[in-house]
Amino acid sequence: MYVASVRPTNPIRGKVPGTVVALGTVSLLTDVSAEMVTAFMPVYLVFTLQMSYAQFGILDGLYTGATAVLRLVGGHVSDKTHRHKAVAACGYGLSAVTKLLFPLVGANAFGIGATMAADRAGKGLRTAPRDALISLATPPERLGAAFGVHRTMDTIGALLGPLITFLLLHQIGMVAGPVFVVSACFAAVGLIVLVAFVRENRRVTRPGPRPSLKAGLALLRQAGYRKVAVVAAVLGLATLSDAFVFILVQKSTDISPGLLPLLPLGTALVFLLAATPVGLLADRVGRWRVFLGGHVLLLAVYVLLLTPRSGYLGMGIALALHGLFYAATDGVLSARISTLVPESLRASGLSVIQTGQALTRLISSVAFGFLLQFAAFGTAVYSAIGALVLALVVAWRMA
Repeated sequence: MYVASVRPTNPIRGKVPGTVVALGTVSLLTDVSAEMVTAFMPVYLVFTLQMSYAQFGILDGLYTGATAVLRLVGGHVSDKTHRHKAVAACGYGLSAVTKLLFPLVGANAFGIGATMAADRAGKGLRTAPRDALISLATPPERLGAAFGVHRTMDTIGALLGPLITFLLLHQIGMVAGPVFVVSACFAAVGLIVLVAFVRENRRVTRPGPRPSLKAGLALLRQAGYRKVAVVAAVLGLATLSDAFVFILVQKSTDISPGLLPLLPLGTALVFLLAATPVGLLADRVGRWRVFLGGHVLLLAVYVLLLTPRSGYLGMGIALALHGLFYAATDGVLSARISTLVPESLRASGLSVIQTGQALTRLISSVAFGFLLQFAAFGTAVYSAIGALVLALVVAWRMA
């Protein structure tokens, strides 16, 4: 396999290092697994188990926010031990195991919530070490492109996951067990690829302060890093989760609920096509500009939700803008953070800001779930628009 034969150091000029391609393959397989579950959950919880929007918001918040604390743990431990790959493998392994637990908890809301939290805890544990592996293997001037390539491969998995879920449900009906078992198989293969093919340059010493949790948090004293952390957290507070975006798109466009598992495909397809070009654009025009511009596109998605019964055209435009939002923010933010953090604290620096985002998005999911439950649809959407406009004003003033 090609990715096994490329050293993470000495990257080919004009191309991303082999480590990035290998980690992209891992993320592709893992995202097939994760997005199968993500596509299935709104249908399963809201339409099959008849959970209220408030209950769904709490579970969705747990799904998002459970990554928070372990992001810090993953970043600190991987920097401290110089074993980014091993820590990432623990996170990938935890997520793989949880897929087999979903069928066992059945319709028990507490069991579903705990399993979702464990699944996302695995994501929290692996994200910062994985991004650190990418940034440490890539020249600074190529970071936007490297993260763009990785997110492109990751998004291929995000594209395939909902499609596989839809095909399974089409063949076997609303049966949860097979969806989770197939998801677990993809996750296990991704873990095998990580262990077998990702190579890590484990230098005992790297430029910068000695790794510690205190040193990681002390990065917030630096004005540039603190600005990024605050803006990312504020914008996270005004960002609806994917699950709620897809539910709102379905409600506003009045398409069949049976198509809900397919909506992530639209976002994923655009993200797939745009991630690498937008990463290259961010390297040229500025990562911060592109990051903030992505949230303007998200604001346009929210505005489109106010167009009643817009049908497939409205759905297509909303999902395209949602995909561009991810292309302009996901990898671009990691590339921006990487330039502000010394090598010795790379994973810790990434994890601190990612933790802030996870916590604010947890609050966002719970709050919007209750809002959608007890307020009119239009009121909920106008509130989301107002919150994002306010967050963008704060971000623009701090830029």
